[in-house]
Amino acid sequence: MVNESPDVRPRRRLRPTRRGKIVLVVAALLVVSAAVLVPLSLLGSDEKEKRQEPPRATLVIPEGWRASQVYEAVDRALGLKPGSTGRTATTVDLELPEQAEGNPEGYLFPATYPIDSATTPTSLLRYMADTARKRFGADHITAGAQRNNVTVYETATIASIVQAEADTASDMGKVARVIYNRMLKDMPLQMDSTINYALKRSTLDTTTADTRLDSPYNSYVRKGLPPTPIGNPGEEALSAAISPTPGPWLYFVTVAPGDTRFTDSYDEQQRNVEEFNRNRRAATG
Repeated sequence: MVNESPDVRPRRRLRPTRRGKIVLVVAALLVVSAAVLVPLSLLGSDEKEKRQEPPRATLVIPEGWRASQVYEAVDRALGLKPGSTGRTATTVDLELPEQAEGNPEGYLFPATYPIDSATTPTSLLRYMADTARKRFGADHITAGAQRNNVTVYETATIASIVQAEADTASDMGKVARVIYNRMLKDMPLQMDSTINYALKRSTLDTTTADTRLDSPYNSYVRKGLPPTPIGNPGEEALSAAISPTPGPWLYFVTVAPGDTRFTDSYDEQQRNVEEFNRNRRAATG
């Protein structure tokens, strides 16, 4: 949500498919933005020749998960000690963009990954990053980034904010437009999702104290984009980032599930926020 009130800043409720607990399923019980098959590079030499061992489980990485959530999911899927995959991520070369400075956030592509006894954190992370590079390196993504006067890496960052902020897929293009409009007007983005990322949390409310946080991810006080993506966006968010919906909007708030209000009027935004607060009070009794 974009809001400039000095009081508590509520934000839209996260989509259940984009947030939640780690999901491990046997076989393909859930398909997110793309179904990814295990390449031969994930298999040992014997498996390359025989290829007789079927995947023993499926690891699902939902759209919008942060890198930390991906690491935890890989640890659980492979039966490793907590923190194992996170440590691996600091040592393995994932061929990330130079702007990433070695941080894979945003480049662990959300998908369904079959795993077997030969799968390792290194092989999974490399495949996720390879998949992201192929998606982000497509001609239409490059053209969209140039059209919007941003880099492909910045496009991934915008897509990650869109993924975190949009209440529905149909809202994504408008959320992306708000981001671009505020950047063009040299306004801080004021996105609660970036503060949540800095504080390693997910919440519906951002307080005045939160907005004073000393962090490069505090988009209430720092103009421009955060230094990295704040999660791993899917195809829909990426499409919205390269082709935002035309409009003048500078603010938005989800006043009720499925009812997100976009406006370029600060006064109208405050009325929408008041309606959101009334709805929350009524819901909590």
